[in-house]
Amino acid sequence: MDKVSPDCPYPGCFFCVMKEGNPSKRRASILKFFRELPSQDDDGQVLPISGLWNTAMAHPNDPEFIELGIFECMAALIWKGLKNRRWLSHDQNVYIPYYAAHIIGSYTMNMEEFAESAVHAGVIAPLVELLRGRLTWVEQRVAVRALGHLATYTSTFPAVASHGEILELSIQLAISSLEIVYSHFYQYVDRRISYHCDLLTRGMGGVEMESRKAEEWASQLQCWSLQLINCFAFKPEFLPTICKPEFLVKLPGMWGGLVNENSPAGIGLLRTICHHKLGRGPVASCPGIIEALCNIARSSDDWQYMAIDCLLWLIQDPSTCHKVIDKAVPALVDLAEITNLGDHKKLGDTIVNVLQECLQSQGTGRNTISNRERELIEELLDSKQRLKWEKNMPKEDLHIKQAAALVVKLEGNSLFSSGNIAGAASKYSEALSLCPMRSKKERVVLYSNRAQCYLLLQQPLAAISDATHAVCLHNPPNCHAKSLWRRAQAYDMLGLAKESLLDAILFINECSQTNDPDLSLRQNKVPDYAERLVKKQMRAAWLFREAAIKHGGVHGEGDVGDIYGQESDGSEWETASESDMGNDGRVEMGDDDDDDSEWKNEDGRKDKYDKTTLKDIKHGYNLHLAEDES
Repeated sequence: MDKVSPDCPYPGCFFCVMKEGNPSKRRASILKFFRELPSQDDDGQVLPISGLWNTAMAHPNDPEFIELGIFECMAALIWKGLKNRRWLSHDQNVYIPYYAAHIIGSYTMNMEEFAESAVHAGVIAPLVELLRGRLTWVEQRVAVRALGHLATYTSTFPAVASHGEILELSIQLAISSLEIVYSHFYQYVDRRISYHCDLLTRGMGGVEMESRKAEEWASQLQCWSLQLINCFAFKPEFLPTICKPEFLVKLPGMWGGLVNENSPAGIGLLRTICHHKLGRGPVASCPGIIEALCNIARSSDDWQYMAIDCLLWLIQDPSTCHKVIDKAVPALVDLAEITNLGDHKKLGDTIVNVLQECLQSQGTGRNTISNRERELIEELLDSKQRLKWEKNMPKEDLHIKQAAALVVKLEGNSLFSSGNIAGAASKYSEALSLCPMRSKKERVVLYSNRAQCYLLLQQPLAAISDATHAVCLHNPPNCHAKSLWRRAQAYDMLGLAKESLLDAILFINECSQTNDPDLSLRQNKVPDYAERLVKKQMRAAWLFREAAIKHGGVHGEGDVGDIYGQESDGSEWETASESDMGNDGRVEMGDDDDDDSEWKNEDGRKDKYDKTTLKDIKHGYNLHLAEDES
């Protein structure tokens, strides 16, 4: 590499080499550079490595550097950083193992032939050392990313799997990654390693940006660990290692947060596990996982369909059906009228067929259905039969049924307005039995209104069921704003922060697109009541919450004010029963007369809410009959 720019003081400068006009000389110089770089101790080595990182990110499918030995060079540099701490601490060499592992990951994420070259170049062994934590969590993040890419290809997976400790290390990292990043970086600002801060923010951010990026990187560390485990989960021989209860029960909670919404995370791994008979048994034996799957299936989670798939597979398997049927059937019945969910067509029909087979198989020794589950399935099948009958019914008869349902609904509205919530719920049920199955818009309103009643009656599970019916019936699904809001409140009553948060966010999104004066965002302002719920649930579902509680950053369930390094805004959130119901069970629609109102929670504690908060929250909770105004 004798080519040097007149203004460059470094002989053999990589950037000067890249400017070489003669292609053959340029390739020869790059080849020499990759061969000699790991043995050099000159200052300024991080600059060409950083340049290579930028090139790998921008052009990951370009074969030139692969052919010239970049993988061998990067593997040697990682080994050098691991074995020679004097060199690693000199100048800015501490950055080099991170960049080297990142370059390997970028060049192997799309092209199988590049991954094969990387394996032949010996990159796996040094990446495993980084995965073990020989340096820091920052290098672990890029190592697990690179190994995850190598494990996705049929030709290179055996080389990854041959290092037996990779799976165990990935499982431990998935479990502990959030705590590692919290305790080693996030918790104490004055103890943050400077090169970590520079990598996180590219040298452009302060403490606040560092904290936000740390949360994002922690999420990626966990999700990329799960992705690597997922590659092993496709092979039945590795399922016994993966399907240990202490790991499985944590998977539904590994969701990546809002900072990593594109990763299927824990639910994606559960879906892969449930695809295998060997995996379904351990999953079905954990009731908490089944409850979580039902909650995700009846939520606005982007991976809702994955939870539905898991429940269907578990129901169809004779060896697991009896373990999950009591929880899975009610959730699946709620979802049975959904049409398409993204690219997943006729999902509701699939659910109905599986439940029908489940009912028919009972009594054959395959499973045992309780009376409750039997009634739910039979009611669902009867509704499908009603729909068939209606196709042959005279239009006049259908109009009569619609009119009768409308009359009963209006009676329910009147009872609701007078404070007879139970009576209103009964009338909405009667109207649903009268309303033609094909009258989907009317049924959406009835389910949504009854969900509001159940909220006020402190029956959150029933409210979730009805709100789910409504959002599934709506076209497109998961876009009926008021039902999303009611389900968000119901999940809040159950303490399910993630599900409540996702519904509340989607509610706000739908509000921004509606012309309904009770829902539309005036001057692009988020409704106060929705903003308060989102803030509360973001604190409760915060990625580092468990780690913060463990390490003293949050002292208990009620101490959420300074999770993000900020003071609480002082507002509290109430359940529907607390904000709208008086001691006699009536709905209080008027303004509050007292300056302070006091309500008892279910556990007997008393919370105080000021008049302004109550008024604002009531506005959000009383979005109950606006559908009828049109």
